[in-house]
Amino acid sequence: MVTNLLPEGSAQQVAHAGTSSSGIAFLIAAAVFVPFFLRFRVSPVLGFLLVGALLGPFGLGRLEDLVPFLSVFTISQTQDVHQLAELGVVFLLFSIGLELTWERLKALRRMVFGLGVLQIVLSAAVLTGLFLLIGRSLGGAVAVGMGLALSSTAMVMPVLAERKRLNSPTGRSVFAVLLAQDLAVAPILITVVVLASGGSSFGISGLLTLIPAVVAMALLVIGGRLLMRPLFRSAAMAKSAELFMAACFLVVLVSGQLAVWAGLSMGLGAFIAGVLLAETEYRREIEMMVEPFKGLLLGLFFVTVGARLDFAAVMSEPVLVLGLTLGLILLKVAVVVPLARGFGLSWRGAVEAALVLAPAGEFAFVIIDEAVGRQLVPVGFGHAVIVSAIVSMFLVPLLAGIGARFNRKTAAAEVATSVAPAHVSEQVDVLVVGYGRVGELVADMLRRHDISFAVIDANARVASRARKDGVEAWYGDASHPDMLHRMGIDNVRAVVVTVSNAAFTDSVVTAVRQVRQDVGLIARARDANHAEKLYGLGVTDAVPETIEASLQLAENTLVDLGVPMGLVLASVHEKRDEFRQDLLKYAPDGRVPRILRTTKRSIRAVEG
Repeated sequence: MVTNLLPEGSAQQVAHAGTSSSGIAFLIAAAVFVPFFLRFRVSPVLGFLLVGALLGPFGLGRLEDLVPFLSVFTISQTQDVHQLAELGVVFLLFSIGLELTWERLKALRRMVFGLGVLQIVLSAAVLTGLFLLIGRSLGGAVAVGMGLALSSTAMVMPVLAERKRLNSPTGRSVFAVLLAQDLAVAPILITVVVLASGGSSFGISGLLTLIPAVVAMALLVIGGRLLMRPLFRSAAMAKSAELFMAACFLVVLVSGQLAVWAGLSMGLGAFIAGVLLAETEYRREIEMMVEPFKGLLLGLFFVTVGARLDFAAVMSEPVLVLGLTLGLILLKVAVVVPLARGFGLSWRGAVEAALVLAPAGEFAFVIIDEAVGRQLVPVGFGHAVIVSAIVSMFLVPLLAGIGARFNRKTAAAEVATSVAPAHVSEQVDVLVVGYGRVGELVADMLRRHDISFAVIDANARVASRARKDGVEAWYGDASHPDMLHRMGIDNVRAVVVTVSNAAFTDSVVTAVRQVRQDVGLIARARDANHAEKLYGLGVTDAVPETIEASLQLAENTLVDLGVPMGLVLASVHEKRDEFRQDLLKYAPDGRVPRILRTTKRSIRAVEG
């Protein structure tokens, strides 16, 4: 090798230089080009792909010998950052596992396990038949067919969101299919392992290869249930974001490494860890912690994917590459359209869904790379398939635009159906911040009136106690807007802040009003001065605990002295109204608190 002729340390310097240039290329993509693309409403994923293709070894990287300075900004060897980029897929699978609560699956069970599963099975079968016809082996054809049957969650969901189609029946049906595909990644990876071990035979020898995987997954599930909750409780009690983040990384990497030791994908182990954590009270905080890393690492993954787009291969074998791309899209459209019609979508909606699901997805690269690495698929053919998959992914925004225009006439008339309900995740009417004595009483009253609610508390022990009481409670900091979004702030009818810490209450109120101006916001205040400040921050109603305690003492005293109950209640309500009138001037835009109007009605009822 050439590196053997270099002075000591030079080989390491060369490798380090390659990794540094790849990192610079990624930062150029993240900080310069992708924001530029966003100005023109180009999907960030597509932006990363384009930058990877431009700065990759088949783009400007080809000019390094002529212009050495370009080596600083180009990706000469994608394997330089391959392992780091794969962590993007690992964190994506972990995040998908975190989203798979039983409630979410139950709401879409017919579409996920009906339309979604049928789309995967039939698309994989049709594609397998196509590859068998062109002379591929059975194992290779099945592996490539399964990989290409999947679509790109990372590209399709943002594109639908940009076109405001996520909440349409078409968008919800596409989401259900993508959810089924995410669930199918793990079984597909196991199937590739079995195919590689036993060839095209699924006999006893093939099944025996599953034993280490089954043992490892059993250890992960059992160990995860016993250890993960105490681990995150300990990290949360330390009140250190760094330690909590370290716990997240530890779980992802250890579970992934355990899967690797069993001969499976690192992403599969992370996926199972995510599923185990989905039902814990730490799920929301974990989601918020891993999201930035997932986004950056997944962006790096797409840069490396774009860098693998070999323009020379496209030009040298345009019939094979473009034929595979066109065949993939047409075959998947032919499969999805009748299936979607059978599950209740209109013809136009079915065509729109089929067009966005037709291109390959990010997991195709993982599955095909796995198949190539296990010698199920020849390197040359695998490279051609990956190039075709990359080209198809570049077409997602175009196909989504065609589908949206085709379905424009019926889009306005679409309504929610039983097969694609509008609410696919946890939906509650009230978000209660804090579960101390006050929060617990508020929650009990909401439960008595059959009003759905969720609790968020920054104390891990309190959140765990609420869970034991049967309350939907989450550990997390409600003063972060991102956490509020994850708690469903966009859909709740009211937010009740019950914590005793005045500074934290102010932060929560500010964060709530930052993300939503129209939601009812009731907050506990320390005293009248604090209530004035809260009204200035935009609360719908502030409840000063000193005033309420004083009124309660006065009411009990008057009743004990023999004053008629009706007069006591009327005077208490009147006094409360006086306090609220004094605070009213601090309410923004002269808005009259909703509870004040209710108080006036109560006084009139007592007097009547």
